[in-house]
Amino acid sequence: MERDFSKALELIKMFEGVCDGDPSTINLDPYLCPAGYWTIGWGHVVIDSQGKQVKSAQNKAIARSIYPQGITKSEAEVLLTDDVRKFSAGVENLVHVDISDTRFCALVSFAFNVGIEAVKNATLLKLLNQGEASQVPAQLLRWTKCGGKELLGLKRRREAEAELWNSVTA
Repeated sequence: MERDFSKALELIKMFEGVCDGDPSTINLDPYLCPAGYWTIGWGHVVIDSQGKQVKSAQNKAIARSIYPQGITKSEAEVLLTDDVRKFSAGVENLVHVDISDTRFCALVSFAFNVGIEAVKNATLLKLLNQGEASQVPAQLLRWTKCGGKELLGLKRRREAEAELWNSVTA
């Protein structure tokens, strides 16, 4: 079954790569995200020639060498759509109960931000797969810290994901 992940794209754009608070703009050059990964566009993690994610401020030159001219907005759209397809497949493999596309999109946004491995090991997933879908919003709201510190951006993102989850009943 083909999923509609358009709401995941919208949600991710609201929280990734927006320096000036305007969701219509993006970072066209690599930037260091709060978790310490070099990213470009709407949260696309920069990958080096060995297939590893480029991390930490001291690797700025590596990140810039991979995208020396930056990217265009259309290239950013392609990267985001490709990333969301990958995360959608990951979420689809982990969720063993029926959920709506809207709820699926909330989980894809979450997975895009924290990673598939984190979702795989999360209490949130265990509860969902045990039929406790009503517990998902509260579980999302537990994921607001980076490096042990609560971040306002993560708090707002989790609230938006929980709101999207709660916007439907199935």
